[in-house]
Amino acid sequence: MTAAIPVPQGHYRPAMRHGAIIYTSGMTPRVQGRLVASGPVRADVPLEDYRDAVVLACSNALTAARAQLAEGEALAAVLTLSVFIAAEPGFTAHARLADFASHYLQSELGADGVGARAAIGVATLPGNAPVEVQLTAAV
Repeated sequence: MTAAIPVPQGHYRPAMRHGAIIYTSGMTPRVQGRLVASGPVRADVPLEDYRDAVVLACSNALTAARAQLAEGEALAAVLTLSVFIAAEPGFTAHARLADFASHYLQSELGADGVGARAAIGVATLPGNAPVEVQLTAAV
């Protein structure tokens, strides 16, 4: 069963391809356009509590990238991964939270699923999402 392409929440495309490079828009933890996790990432909550939200956002980005492939093509590598975290003051485990996305991509694509990465703390994200994931991949 193929995953549904994420529903844009504004005037943009889920992903764009230029030659052999695919760029995704930022993806939040949504199912059929509905946000399933919200609020800032808190320092006093175990990281594991945010795993599903990070993996869902990452899965949405990967699905958007895969939708740009022609029949018979596959993603060759994730080149960059950006994980934006709506973190409350005092949260410092950005890299560890972003590891959930990296591990998910590795489970889907093997070693080529792990590329360069940024884990970025921000004040807020669209719709009050706790995390947003964007990636660039090579075909």
